[in-house]
Amino acid sequence: MNRNFINSFLILLIILLLPFSLFSQEEKKDEDKSPYQFTIDKQVPHTPVKNQARTGTCWCFSTISFLESELLRMGEEEVDLSEMFVVRFTYPHKAENYIRLHGDAMFGQGGQAHDVIDQIKRYGVVPEEVYTVMNIDEKKHNHGEIFSMLNAVLDAAKKRKKLTPKWNEAFNAILDTYLGKPPVDFKYNGKKYTPKSFAEKYCGWNFDDYIELTSYSHQPYYEKVRLQVPDNWTFNSDYYNIPINDLEKIIDNAIKKGHSVVWDGDVSERDFSSRKTGYAVVPEKGWEDKTEAEKKEKITEPVKEKKITQEMRQKTYNNYLTTDDHLMHIVGLAHDQEGTKFYFTKNSGGIVDRKNNGYIYMSQSYVRLKTIAIMVHKDVVAKRIKKKLGLK
Repeated sequence: MNRNFINSFLILLIILLLPFSLFSQEEKKDEDKSPYQFTIDKQVPHTPVKNQARTGTCWCFSTISFLESELLRMGEEEVDLSEMFVVRFTYPHKAENYIRLHGDAMFGQGGQAHDVIDQIKRYGVVPEEVYTVMNIDEKKHNHGEIFSMLNAVLDAAKKRKKLTPKWNEAFNAILDTYLGKPPVDFKYNGKKYTPKSFAEKYCGWNFDDYIELTSYSHQPYYEKVRLQVPDNWTFNSDYYNIPINDLEKIIDNAIKKGHSVVWDGDVSERDFSSRKTGYAVVPEKGWEDKTEAEKKEKITEPVKEKKITQEMRQKTYNNYLTTDDHLMHIVGLAHDQEGTKFYFTKNSGGIVDRKNNGYIYMSQSYVRLKTIAIMVHKDVVAKRIKKKLGLK
């Protein structure tokens, strides 16, 4: 066949197919384009996104992230702390609680922000490079097998009529086998530390400065209450209960003052997505109330959201529509193109296949409705609220 004819045919084919290719690319751009355009108004210093992977340890990742951020706020250099060092020492305390209550207690992978504080007070903390626990021939954290093994020990122990101390030894041996024995001492930046001296001398947090707050009307306001969620396995009763308007003001004030916030809340809503959309909202019209045609409509602009009241919060808590799912780290304030307030939030699912490089924007309505509790530095609490809480 004539070469000139072939070349002419190929050129013609390219010309014919080019519009379809361009159309396909434009169509993909339209699909990827978010209906929300966010602008960050204030962002506090914080460390990079990490990945809890196949573990239920968001409580530790979020609170460690918060403490790393606190070090930056205090003028210290950035340090990557080991979450799993804290997790390693938390499991035995959960196990003891479970056994002492004859199995009528929570033994799970979840927890609360104060669990991190409690274990650092007891055992200290170490840099990530000192205790990585990546010794199970996997590239990411995975507690599926280890948790099954720990559960098996506890199930066997609670069935016995007379316990021996050996169950505890077996339990800790599993932890050491899978996670590795915690270091007694180590060197960091040329100096020798124990985990406790590193927490006290190198990090230097004053844990009395950090408080937890919640907001539910079935318990008295401006008093300390027990947070009634399953993952509060220590039955901690040091949560300050305040109205949601005050809680929102404290979160906002924290960011404006250069502090961050540990956020504990519900992420089970279909309009919360860290993978597909990177934002969380509370549409005025719920999914179950939409017609089939409305469900198929493509969102092209910010949706109108519900105005959240204390009563709405309480109702979703009472009927299990708001549950204690996940802890994250709020590190900034933002707004969308219509001026709606959003909270720029650091998640702990890594950055691969995640929108916004692992961060999520939670709307004002979402935070007002779906927040279970927060941890903040007490200095961000307004004097008016401090007085009511009896804080100094």
